[in-house]
Amino acid sequence: MISDLKRIIDQVSREKGVEQDVLIGALEEAVKVAARKKYGPDYDLEVNYNEELGEVEAFEFKEVVEEVTNEHLQISLKEAQEVDPESELGDSLGIKMDTDAFGRIAAQSAKQVIMQRLKEAERDMVYDDFKDRRGEILNGIVQRFDRGAIIVNVGRAEAEIPQKEQIPRESYKQGDRIRAYILEVKQFSRGPQIILSRTHPNFLASLFENEVPEISEGIVQIVQVAREPGSRAKIAVTSRDSDVDPVGACVGMKGRRVQAVVQELRGEKIDIVTWDPDAAKFICNALAPADITRVIVDEEGRSMEVVVPDDQLSLAIGKRGQNVRLASRLTGWRLDVIGETNYNTALKDGYRSLLDLEGIGEKRATDLYEADFKSVGDVAGASIEDLLSVKGMTEARAESLIDEAIRYVSERNEVEASGTGMQEAPVEQSEEAMEEEAGGSLESRPSLLDPGSKTLTQETFDLDESEAASETESSGTSQVEDAPEEGDREPETSKPIDE
Repeated sequence: MISDLKRIIDQVSREKGVEQDVLIGALEEAVKVAARKKYGPDYDLEVNYNEELGEVEAFEFKEVVEEVTNEHLQISLKEAQEVDPESELGDSLGIKMDTDAFGRIAAQSAKQVIMQRLKEAERDMVYDDFKDRRGEILNGIVQRFDRGAIIVNVGRAEAEIPQKEQIPRESYKQGDRIRAYILEVKQFSRGPQIILSRTHPNFLASLFENEVPEISEGIVQIVQVAREPGSRAKIAVTSRDSDVDPVGACVGMKGRRVQAVVQELRGEKIDIVTWDPDAAKFICNALAPADITRVIVDEEGRSMEVVVPDDQLSLAIGKRGQNVRLASRLTGWRLDVIGETNYNTALKDGYRSLLDLEGIGEKRATDLYEADFKSVGDVAGASIEDLLSVKGMTEARAESLIDEAIRYVSERNEVEASGTGMQEAPVEQSEEAMEEEAGGSLESRPSLLDPGSKTLTQETFDLDESEAASETESSGTSQVEDAPEEGDREPETSKPIDE
């Protein structure tokens, strides 16, 4: 017949999900604590669980000696032989203790130990369950609110969505169902802490992975995500199969797949763009729906000057610079967006500044311009070796030309500082770009193969172009500095983009 203690151990093990060995260890420690509470610390005690009897046994051990000097740790040979006739001097004799004699206070101490060990075991189990689930989407129920954080019930544990990981203007009440991304799992003495996020770029990527079978199967891959949570997001995708359109797969029939993600994010606008190994083409895709006429690439400074038609400038920049800012984060390049009129004016001013140099005529100015020295500033920042690439240029002439350009730039700066004299027309800026980092990269994604298709394709959902146009002037430039700061700038190369 199974004893009551054994039956209790089985029942608690099933209900709490705790291993029986953990419970038995807690019981043994609890009885040992109770014995110490009753008899004090001077005893040599040992506690074991007897599975056959279904009870916890406590023993005090004493050394068999001729003359007893410490009655707690020693026993005379005569008394030892009364307990065990085979006892000899020097033996360690174990004497079974009556656990019922421990008393109420000792029993209460044992109960506290058992409860403490059970809580620790449950905390360890929760941590083991969640520590390998980072990056998953978790469903839970809003339980309460604590100093701006949302506490979510996720089954046997509670998770927290800190205020900074909540989408702005989203509101929940107690009992609402909520989905979030497991950002981090920490182990503390008071128990594991599960941190959730609804603003992380990987949350958006995971939602698409759940909705789009082609992504979960590895046919379509998400390369990069940039978000301004609650407002707008851009996601770059590519396909390993040339027959599969990555944008179309993410959109779904009648837009059902992307709309499911938009609905989960409470209306956040999502632009799905095609990733391209050519950085200039990728940036053109990222800036869609605006049309791009020309891209000037500075590989050294990892920046690009993007020229758009004047009537497309507000669309390219977006509401409060949002479109170009997200495109910069998505691509990892610093972008300067400029209208065609201002761009052409800047080119003319640069060419005219070359003619202002002493000894430079139209032919030499044209040769410099065609060699990508677009202004006096470009010449002043060049080296002799750079200028030798210009047709008919000698080393002596190059050195003289650089000195002349540096002098010209210095004099112009002094005149501009005094507020008089010649002054190049400044490039008008329509919006000052924010410089915050969004962390849009998907660290967990593998590096991608070159896509089979390089078609410039982009889809925009819920894009209110009239709002973007109303917020931005129809001419000027916008600068976004999400790339590293630019050092000495190398001559730029111009890459017109075929429509």
